Amino acid sequence: MTTPTKTSKTLPFEMPTRAPQQLGQAIGRYRAKMQLSQAALAKSAGVRQATISKVEKGIGTTELETIFAVCAALGLEVVVRPRSSKTSQFRPGDFF
Repeated sequence: MTTPTKTSKTLPFEMPTRAPQQLGQAIGRYRAKMQLSQAALAKSAGVRQATISKVEKGIGTTELETIFAVCAALGLEVVVRPRSSKTSQFRPGDFF
């Protein structure tokens, strides 16, 4: 996989995500900041454009392997950390 870059700058970006929809929004926003089309990202990630669309919509059936491939194609990594004290309480709605 290659990392597509229309800009040589590293874009500062951090968006806490707690649900598939939030992760999809974060990926979509970063893709837009990189000035990439869904088709260009899909080609780089080795998936179809329709898959990128589903990821960005937060459709919960997307496989983790696909999420990691899309993140890698954007030069992003997934970080797991404890929630901040303000949001540390589990809420089932955060995941569905």
